[in-house]
Amino acid sequence: QVQLVESGGGLVQAGNSLRLSCTPSGRTFEIYAMAWFRQAPGKERQFVAVITWSAGNTYYADSVKGRFTVSRDNAKNTVFLQMNSLKPEDTAIYYCAARRGGAAESTLYGIDAYRYWGQGTQVTVSS
Repeated sequence: QVQLVESGGGLVQAGNSLRLSCTPSGRTFEIYAMAWFRQAPGKERQFVAVITWSAGNTYYADSVKGRFTVSRDNAKNTVFLQMNSLKPEDTAIYYCAARRGGAAESTLYGIDAYRYWGQGTQVTVSS
């Protein structure tokens, strides 16, 4: 089992920045990739970004490319999502997710690729 704890959400004005953190615990040696998803009210949960734990490969949704950066600190066993130039449409609950076992890039964009999920953290961007 892997447990995930997110932090760092909040209320910010458009154009500002926030950094989310996600710390896994438990059988972390099984983690192949960690991703961020978000879910706005009345909408489906959607992929935001992913990083492979060992190689550090990163992939992003088109809507956040150039504004968001996913990174990891192996020493602190933590994954970060740096969100810059935030827009009101970025408002959502952000979830951290972890996957066991390797997968092709295309697989990493789907919700079903991830077995473990955090509780979510609210990000609200005001205009």
